[in-house]
Amino acid sequence: MKADHAIQVMCQLLGVSTSGYYDWLQRRAQPGPRARQDQTLARQITTIFADSRQTYGSPRVQQVLGQQGCHHGRNRIARLMRKAGLCGRQQRRYCVQTTDSHHDHPIAPNLLAQAPKATAPDQLWATDITYIQTGEGWLYLAAVLDLYSRKIVGWAMSHRIDTALVLQALTMALLHRQPPAQLLCHSDRGVQYAAGDYRHTLAAAGLIASMSRKGNCYDNATMESFWSTLKWELVYRCEFANHQEARSAIFDYIECFYNPKRLHSALNFLSPVDFETKNN
Repeated sequence: MKADHAIQVMCQLLGVSTSGYYDWLQRRAQPGPRARQDQTLARQITTIFADSRQTYGSPRVQQVLGQQGCHHGRNRIARLMRKAGLCGRQQRRYCVQTTDSHHDHPIAPNLLAQAPKATAPDQLWATDITYIQTGEGWLYLAAVLDLYSRKIVGWAMSHRIDTALVLQALTMALLHRQPPAQLLCHSDRGVQYAAGDYRHTLAAAGLIASMSRKGNCYDNATMESFWSTLKWELVYRCEFANHQEARSAIFDYIECFYNPKRLHSALNFLSPVDFETKNN
């Protein structure tokens, strides 16, 4: 009774009705339209973030929402992600050191530097090698990337960093894509790519070899960007007990996420597979 009396007195002093005060109090206890929208949007963001394997920041989350017909500002999305503790993986510049260019094999000129930008798949390929740490030693990964769609069209893994490794990746790309003659295939000057078996395989398929300048990893920048993405979105987040664990995880990342699903800012926020499907 004393509490009720105090409220009545305060309402009289402020010139408001007691019933009006209680209505206001009830409305205040319930979230308003904007707060309810934020709650719904936060659930959508959480789902998208989980589907991206906890890798998307606010720009890619915004793109996915837009594709779903939900258009929201990036600042709002970023605020809700911070509130929920959701943080996409931030890429850093990364340059692998797997190139042994001290050999006597022929070096191809850097034809990629003068080549026009690819306008369709299977005009320009780039290839490279990186390494993944595991509990039983290094696992080496070679990949072939289509510079038009950023799709990984061939890849191979081995505990040995040799010509057989890069040949397996190239063979996979040739088998799956069956590219036309005169396709330009760019690599670094490593002994694996300069070896006779590799050069002969390129020539037999009608492909033209191109190599980066000595000591300049940025001549193959798109491959370096893919390695950075792979490392920051997968490898640095895991501790692989053995080669088999790493093989399984990398296969899953490339074939089940990166190629078919991962949005790429350079592709108008489409995945490599969707970009090729939409534009060809």
